[in-house]
Amino acid sequence: MNAANTPFSYFSSRLGRDARRSDPPVVVWVPAVLVTALLLLPIAYLILRAAGTSAEVLEALLRPRTLQILYRTAALIAAVGGCSVLLAVPIAWLTVRTDLPLRRVITVLAALPLVVPSYVGAHLFLSALGPRGALQQMLELPFGIERLPSIYGFPGAALSLTMMSYPYVYLAVRGTLWRLDPSMEEAAHILGKSAAKTALLVTLPMLRPAIGAGFLLVALYVLSDFGAVAMFRYETFTWAIYLQYQAVFDRTGAAALSLVLVVFALLLLWTEMASRGSVRYARIGPGVSRVSRVVLLGNWRWPALLFCAVVLALALALPFGVLAYWIVLGAPALGGLGGLWKLIANSMYVSLIAAVATVVASLPIGLLAVRFGGRLSRWIEQAAYVSFALPGLVIALALVFFGAQYAPIIYQTLPLLILAYMIHFLPAALGPVRASMLNVSPTVEEAAKSLGRGPFGVLLDVTLPLIRPGLLSGASMVFLLTMKELPVTLLLAPLEFKTLATSVWTFSTSGHFAETAVPALALLTVSSIPMAFLLLSESE
Repeated sequence: MNAANTPFSYFSSRLGRDARRSDPPVVVWVPAVLVTALLLLPIAYLILRAAGTSAEVLEALLRPRTLQILYRTAALIAAVGGCSVLLAVPIAWLTVRTDLPLRRVITVLAALPLVVPSYVGAHLFLSALGPRGALQQMLELPFGIERLPSIYGFPGAALSLTMMSYPYVYLAVRGTLWRLDPSMEEAAHILGKSAAKTALLVTLPMLRPAIGAGFLLVALYVLSDFGAVAMFRYETFTWAIYLQYQAVFDRTGAAALSLVLVVFALLLLWTEMASRGSVRYARIGPGVSRVSRVVLLGNWRWPALLFCAVVLALALALPFGVLAYWIVLGAPALGGLGGLWKLIANSMYVSLIAAVATVVASLPIGLLAVRFGGRLSRWIEQAAYVSFALPGLVIALALVFFGAQYAPIIYQTLPLLILAYMIHFLPAALGPVRASMLNVSPTVEEAAKSLGRGPFGVLLDVTLPLIRPGLLSGASMVFLLTMKELPVTLLLAPLEFKTLATSVWTFSTSGHFAETAVPALALLTVSSIPMAFLLLSESE
């Protein structure tokens, strides 16, 4: 069944075109423009730095080696993004629409890998699966295996990044599944379609916006990652930027490389937007939520559970089993972590504020992109996503520059730190929010306006309640990303303001594995509490 040829899609497409004919109200486009101006601060910094780029740096950008690095980066993005979709979409569908055993537990566990910092996760995968890692030691005595094949390079980087980034797609798809109108699937059942065919031919096409938003976040995350690719010695474009900063300490050359990274991100954005097409998926009715029919898996229950268990074993059990081993092995050395509660309080405080601020900032951009067409809305949406592709170091240095030069009163304060988190992670909130807005029919908002509600009243009383799953998914992703963010926190946090992420970094760089394991496990535990609340509240 092709969604583009159904009366449902035709009617909703007409609604979308009618809604896009009106101009956006002031309460939408003014906040969207202001937020976009803040998001462009890192780009402005890069342009200022790259303005003095020498001829030697420009020549370096045009070398064949640069193109080779771009190719390696694109290959890694394709592999991680594709594998993330293949893992996340089935898990999201199984936990929302079926009678999968332990689905509430799997709902929470499947999202937790998002909290693992890339440099910590990569180190744990190397410790477990490396040539002389924990798995090799387990196999040495019974099977005489003295060395496993190397996972350095592309295989290790792709595996670790997939296990840490597939929750981007999972959370976006899961939030959208709760808001889909079940009437299309019910019609397919009436026509004799099986549950599997209904999922493939009806549900999956309606999830395309959420899948695209999740894939884009994964691609931008891989594009900006340094920790995993450095740990596995897989040279990507981001690695070259960090080497330019750290080894050569040439901010001008690094800025020029970062601008190329921005161009790459824009290409990803253009590709994702071009793949959306013109089909819209808003429900026809008044927007009243109905519970979808639970799909009975029958004999497929246990294979489906096994699939989820294998993914969770790789994403959670394996790396955190290594952490537990480090704690047991180094238990006598754990007496110096008396400030753990302070680290937990600081991490939760800034993460909660950043999550709320970022979701609020994403609302006007999401409304502008979904409800009002035009060149300005597309440009603003693209600008919002570009910041996620930039390394955290670049964003932090940009705000250090502007804060010290133009706003010294907020330099090295929490407001500047929150602003940096918002700039860096706004796409993580915008993706789920935008996907949820696509499922809300414009006629619902028009009906509220005809009853005398103003734009702000429609937003508060109609739109926000209907896109609640997207808001929760976006807030949860921003919360987790803030919990593990390192470069931004190191450079912009107030003096003596330490978090779990900075503590993990301090101990890991000094080689104190047991001390590293304690804040890392605390990071997972603390993040699992709000994650469980946010995810499980969707089904209530």
